Amino acid sequence: MKRILITGKNSYLANSFKRFLSQNKNYEVDLISVREGWKEQNFSSYDVVVHMAGLAHANPQDNEKDMYYAINRDLAIEVAQKAKKEGCPHFIFMSSVIVYGSKNTLITKETPLCPDNFYGESKKQAEEGILLLSDRSFCVSILRPPMIYGPGSKGNYRLLSRFSCVTPFFPTLYNERSMLFVDNFCMCLKEIIDRKLEGIFLPQNKEIVSTAQLVSAIAKTHHHPVIFSKGLNLIFSKLRNKTIFNKVFGSLVIDPSLSQYGFEYQIVSFERSIQETERSRHE
Repeated sequence: MKRILITGKNSYLANSFKRFLSQNKNYEVDLISVREGWKEQNFSSYDVVVHMAGLAHANPQDNEKDMYYAINRDLAIEVAQKAKKEGCPHFIFMSSVIVYGSKNTLITKETPLCPDNFYGESKKQAEEGILLLSDRSFCVSILRPPMIYGPGSKGNYRLLSRFSCVTPFFPTLYNERSMLFVDNFCMCLKEIIDRKLEGIFLPQNKEIVSTAQLVSAIAKTHHHPVIFSKGLNLIFSKLRNKTIFNKVFGSLVIDPSLSQYGFEYQIVSFERSIQETERSRHE
């Protein structure tokens, strides 16, 4: 039996992963909060510690800078140090594709880490500190996923989902986005744990999609008609220098070769993932 300890008791991903493995008797998953009492938790009995706790807002305020470094960097390194000291053989850190910054639209093996805010910088520095702990007896895995979505997810996906269900029109502006359905993420994480794989991982769905395709898929699930108009492209293009434009219509693609690891984890297609995600809103 694999014993898994995950930090971030209220984390969407932590709870999703626990549910994903709940029917499999070969795994025992414990969730803990790192707000209190975690230092007294004994890590020695676990096969792997997965650190998911952290602040995830991509546009932090200046007055939050110290807090971001304290939680996303210092706490992450401290948890990893405790895991190593107490003999846990494997540590997995949930980082983010944001460590590459927002100016990179195609992420390849040669793309440097270049975060453009202290959320991304705090994740980058956490990675660096944790990787220094890696040795023959302490395996370190770093995950840098793109936007993760699924039943119950929040953030940008939920906002776009709500918009897709009410808007009568949408532009045809072309872009490309790597995304990751939560079940595909969970399968990837399970395989990394099972195989005790070390290194950097950038999992994503098989399909790379545009925002227009995403809006169309969501609207179709709810039988909501949306007219896609080239005439709107000029209007929306005037917002090109605005942050909200880049969030919705910017491109961010992970080279698919960086997302292949010798095992199958992309178990749910894009179309089915949208159906499952949207169906959960009405259950």
